[in-house]
Amino acid sequence: MTDRLEGGVTVWLTGLPSAGKTTLAHALAKRLTDEGYSRIEVLDGDVAREHLTAGLGFSAADRAENVRRIGWVASLLARNGVIVLASVISPYRAIRDELRDLHAGRFVEVHVATPVEVCAQRDVKGLYARHRAGEITNLTGVDDPYEPPLDPEVVLHTEAQTIEESVELVWQALI
Repeated sequence: MTDRLEGGVTVWLTGLPSAGKTTLAHALAKRLTDEGYSRIEVLDGDVAREHLTAGLGFSAADRAENVRRIGWVASLLARNGVIVLASVISPYRAIRDELRDLHAGRFVEVHVATPVEVCAQRDVKGLYARHRAGEITNLTGVDDPYEPPLDPEVVLHTEAQTIEESVELVWQALI
């Protein structure tokens, strides 16, 4: 076991809706468990919106605050020895950079760089279909901005990689 994982770390999976962030977080949690780690927490952006940030909407300010709150919880857990796997769209680069600073060396940014066309085909939550039907607007990566990381520790291309290959790339960045 490595010192980075033993001391706690946040693995921040950012990308478009339906990019594969949550699937990867759970697959990585299984890998970590299989490797003997037990202090693991998955923080999913959708689940956080139900509990931690239920009162927030989808304006730019509310999206930023949503990410800040999840990031603050992640930093508390990480500094107390937990491996945090955060799967959060987190569309704004500046907020992700704030979180990196907040974590003081316990932050690994993973860009799940799935093209929007592939995300729209997957459409796990039906967001892209609802957008095409005119039921929703401001869909991240379509008519609302997504600012890709400039220098993430890991870039995953889930349209060309298996889940196992993607998990292995993150694993290699952690050990």
